[in-house]
Amino acid sequence: MKVDQNARYLKSHEWARKDGNLIIVGISDHAQDSLGDIVFVDLPKPGESFKAGAVFGVVESTKAASDLYLPVSGKISEVNSALVPAPETVNKDCYGEGWFVKVEPENPAEFDTLLDPTEYEKIAAAEE
Repeated sequence: MKVDQNARYLKSHEWARKDGNLIIVGISDHAQDSLGDIVFVDLPKPGESFKAGAVFGVVESTKAASDLYLPVSGKISEVNSALVPAPETVNKDCYGEGWFVKVEPENPAEFDTLLDPTEYEKIAAAEE
């Protein structure tokens, strides 16, 4: 299981990484591995706003469909539209090309309340 040392995590396996004033969001290596082959993603439209912990989309695999939870409150500034024709990108590169959304955070301090990589690894390892 890989973790991104520059990211913070939710217990529900989403990651968040700072990119200038934006927060990039995706799912962890543990999550994509548990889901198996990802076949579909349903993402919000740019401009939509969500509170931290709210469902902002769905990822579907050959095994299951899972809600996606936003790690920080804010407005969606960009959606990774490349995932629509190629959702398997999440399996291949979950911390790189497989990101889901970029968020303009409403309260940037929320990022600091997320799990650090070490805390997240303990939670993910307990599920394996």
